[in-house]
Amino acid sequence: MAVLELEEPTFFNKTHLDEKELLHEAPTTLLVNGEGGDYPPVRSYEDVKNVINIESIKLWAIAAPIAFNILCNYGINSFTSIFVGHIGDIELSAVAICLSVIANLSFGFMLGMASALETLCGQAFGAGETEMMGIYMQRSWIILTTACFCLSPLYIYATPLLKLLGQRHDIAEIAGKFSIKIIPQMFSLAINFPTQKFLQAQTAAYDVSAWGIAIAQVVYIVGWCQDSWNGLSWLAFKDIWGFAKLSVASAIMICLEIWYFMSIIVLTGHLEDPVLAVGSLSICMNLNGWEGMLFIGINAAISVRVSNELGSGHPRAAKFSVIVTVAESVLIGLLSMVIIMATKDHFAILFTSSEKMQKAVSDLAHLLAITLVLNSIQPVISGVAVGGGWQGLVAYINMFCYYIIGLPIGFLLGYKTDLGVKGIWIGMIFGTFLQTLILLVIVWNTNWEDEVVQASERMRRWT
Repeated sequence: MAVLELEEPTFFNKTHLDEKELLHEAPTTLLVNGEGGDYPPVRSYEDVKNVINIESIKLWAIAAPIAFNILCNYGINSFTSIFVGHIGDIELSAVAICLSVIANLSFGFMLGMASALETLCGQAFGAGETEMMGIYMQRSWIILTTACFCLSPLYIYATPLLKLLGQRHDIAEIAGKFSIKIIPQMFSLAINFPTQKFLQAQTAAYDVSAWGIAIAQVVYIVGWCQDSWNGLSWLAFKDIWGFAKLSVASAIMICLEIWYFMSIIVLTGHLEDPVLAVGSLSICMNLNGWEGMLFIGINAAISVRVSNELGSGHPRAAKFSVIVTVAESVLIGLLSMVIIMATKDHFAILFTSSEKMQKAVSDLAHLLAITLVLNSIQPVISGVAVGGGWQGLVAYINMFCYYIIGLPIGFLLGYKTDLGVKGIWIGMIFGTFLQTLILLVIVWNTNWEDEVVQASERMRRWT
């Protein structure tokens, strides 16, 4: 697969430059009062505390506004499900199928393609090549808008597609009608996501809401980002194939993660009582999504931190940023687990008045709690991969852990035992755990000095 032939982390690729060339390509200076330069060696408790404070401020200065923006977007999906859930169980299952399968499929692909901009804009900003950032964003607009036209048939033919996947006909019919009405929202993502990535790299009703956000971001860029936006340019079409390859690799990496969760909804639709199974799982996934949107913000923030520091030639700062972010994310995951277990018999009331559905959700709460902890680590490591430009390698790891290990185990436990939806979810958890473990080992063994050299080479090639 040619689109995945990208730089790998130097845990696997041990191509070294001599020390003089490394210092020439990536000069570093000691950190002074936490501003600029690389971190000095950490030798005492006070040094550790200082690094944590500095990195936490830098991380949340980026992550908080991104997470707020994404949570507002996700809230549209979530509250749609809440309102529909009180209409009826079949309607809840139909809209859940539409949002989880059709909309999430396109969301994952578009977000993944736009993530190529995190690598390039982040490293360009760190290297001081700000004039290229506007060109990169325009290339992303072109590529993502083209992708929207390619994805439109999924919305138009959602009903026959869902029937082909084995969904009950009444659920598929309602889901198909809803999917056609949300096509405009998909096109807003082609503008929304690239502008988000452009802005975050320098720390800065369904359809109507989505387009309002997208247009507002464009207005802000044109009016206030004078250093990195110099107007529309034909240079956006130059080297667009290379940019597209990185975009597709990014899309594959993230889509394999998002579609993994989507496939669980599809498999659940084949169980004995699909309305109850899909409805209860969709409620749990809705809550999982709220935490997930927070960690998309953290994912973007760590991607920006890593890419900025690599582009600036600061390997130690990139490494410390990863350590601090992973530690804080795990604490958030554990807190989320405690909240879910404390409210496991009550939180489903927000989504449905059916006591039978509430009981089914309560039975899945412990699996949701485990998933929340795992999902507090995995997005952070994926963000590190985007910041370092390792999308191709992570895509292969996702393919192996999710689709060769996780889904087959979930299928066997769900259909060959009496576990049902629990078995499908357990298989998913196992695949996610394996993927997270592998990525942690890779990050732990990464040579950050060599990553600085690769980032410098990437900037020379793209500019």
